[in-house]
Amino acid sequence: MSVAVVVPCFDEAARLDSAGLTELADAVALVVFVDDGSTDATPAVLAALASTRPDRVEVLQQPANTGKAEAVRAGLRHVADRYDIVGYFDADLATPVGELVRMAELLDGRPDCQAVLASRVALLGHSVQRRAARHYLGRMYATGASLVLGVPVYDTQCGAKLFRTSPALRAALDTAFPDRWSFDVELLARLLRPAPGVEPVGADQLVEMPLREWSDVGGSKLRPTAAARSLIALAGVRRRMRLRR
Repeated sequence: MSVAVVVPCFDEAARLDSAGLTELADAVALVVFVDDGSTDATPAVLAALASTRPDRVEVLQQPANTGKAEAVRAGLRHVADRYDIVGYFDADLATPVGELVRMAELLDGRPDCQAVLASRVALLGHSVQRRAARHYLGRMYATGASLVLGVPVYDTQCGAKLFRTSPALRAALDTAFPDRWSFDVELLARLLRPAPGVEPVGADQLVEMPLREWSDVGGSKLRPTAAARSLIALAGVRRRMRLRR
């Protein structure tokens, strides 16, 4: 499978698992680490990792910290013209590499599908370990996102998503995301209701895949204030969707 994955990084040196990230590089065609203006040893760690897999790892250096949204967008734009399937994956490997492989196989096996979204659903027989506060904040946000998008999506914020490269995806990446934390919803909104002249992605072409494993990793930069701003930002997503009707 021609799969390229973008991994945004900002001051992640203490959390980067070189062995796990090497496993990720071996599982796909290309991993692009986007260093978002880190001030710690992240660039050195990424350079060392790239030296071990020069044919499978690239590092993009952002000149200054612009936030995860723009780091992801820069990475996706970097690979969208070269690979059939592109996506993004959190640097902390909260989603195991094996789950990403399952996502790629699902997308590759369904020509009608345009995107696979990892979904953190606590089911019997699955191991989804999430702090209670983050879970309930996430449920509030996901409910709002589902109402705004008009599709029954359960989990918009899991940091593991894959997309089939298409004109709709390229168009969705043309302009900056207005908000650092709600970009996942903004990206889906741009696919579902793109600019005039671009074929939209149908809701039936989006698939959520419940993860068998997921675990909270300490050191997240998401704060309650950012979560509150993200809820407010959903109103902006809704307004922009209406303008594109």
